[in-house]
Amino acid sequence: MISNHYVHTFQNRDGASGDTIVEALIANSSTFGKKTVFSQEKYKLKKQKKYAPKVLLRRPSTRSICETYFKKSPARTGFMRVDALSLLLSMANVGPYSDVLVVDMVGGLVVGAVAERLGGTGYVCSTYLGSAPSSIDIIRMYNLSSDMTSRIVQAPLGDLCSLQNSFNASSVLKDSIQAEGPEPNTVPVENTEPSIPQPVDTTVLDEKAQSSEVQPTNIDISEPTMDEQINQDDNSSLDCKGNDVSSIASKSLRAGKAPSPEKMKYWNEHGFSSLIVAAPGHEVESFVADLLPLLSYSAPFAIYHQYLQPLAACMHSLQVSKTAIGLQISEPWLREYQVLPSRTHPHMQMNAFGGYILSGIRIHNGDACNGIQ
Repeated sequence: MISNHYVHTFQNRDGASGDTIVEALIANSSTFGKKTVFSQEKYKLKKQKKYAPKVLLRRPSTRSICETYFKKSPARTGFMRVDALSLLLSMANVGPYSDVLVVDMVGGLVVGAVAERLGGTGYVCSTYLGSAPSSIDIIRMYNLSSDMTSRIVQAPLGDLCSLQNSFNASSVLKDSIQAEGPEPNTVPVENTEPSIPQPVDTTVLDEKAQSSEVQPTNIDISEPTMDEQINQDDNSSLDCKGNDVSSIASKSLRAGKAPSPEKMKYWNEHGFSSLIVAAPGHEVESFVADLLPLLSYSAPFAIYHQYLQPLAACMHSLQVSKTAIGLQISEPWLREYQVLPSRTHPHMQMNAFGGYILSGIRIHNGDACNGIQ
């Protein structure tokens, strides 16, 4: 029987590998030969996990990040499971060259998943309530490229709604002017009289021209001293070093910059192609009414919440306002299986709760009324 002290001495002093220690433990075990084949494999795996750990490096993905946070810190991501996240992206019809409006209050998990699916095309506009933006730190775990990161922008919901209201007011005014049209047989009175040239006082013009002439100013330019030249050289060297540091930092773009005015104008005129809301700690009914007008007509939307009642209230308000069709509340369900020879069965410990998703399609009020009638 090998003691624990002997194993540590064997590992630290002699530099033995983990596999060598496991083989020594098996050779000196008095009960290993009496175990069944299944028990022997279980014993080997247990000792290898302790003395010969293996690390497998993988590229981060939406599934791995979501599963890790769900196991380690589920409250950080609103208890969102990977099947709920995939269903959320599917119901919102997220694809390349899409402009997706996202309300992410789960740490940036949804924003990163949308940016990964877009693949450097389209835009992800993460909007937020109030003046302080929501935290999207989980995006750093995705290790996105600079092209994907540059497509992630942040804008407050108040700015998007104000621009949308101003655009609607201007379009209504333009339509009313075009509908009225010019009045027939109306000629302005001032245009009927011929224009008579008036004499110009040249003396006044000469005085104005003389007064507008720029007077020369005396500027005292002194030569810099030797100490000032040395200080300027030091400052220039520091500026060069600072530029090098800033150029290195600029290589890793930070997600969440403000969108350009041209892009904001385009979104206000054409609308977003889809909407995803993940705000487990808020009443979604209060701000979904402000989010839907930002979408284009026939644009799908998907809303995730941890509980059923907030989504039911939001669904009822959308049905009353007749601004959406195809409304349904889905509950994703996932069962994980262990697949081994002669030992295939569901996992003994599973999570039966995956949240709820409200999905639908945004329409115009008049279209909804005509369709119902």
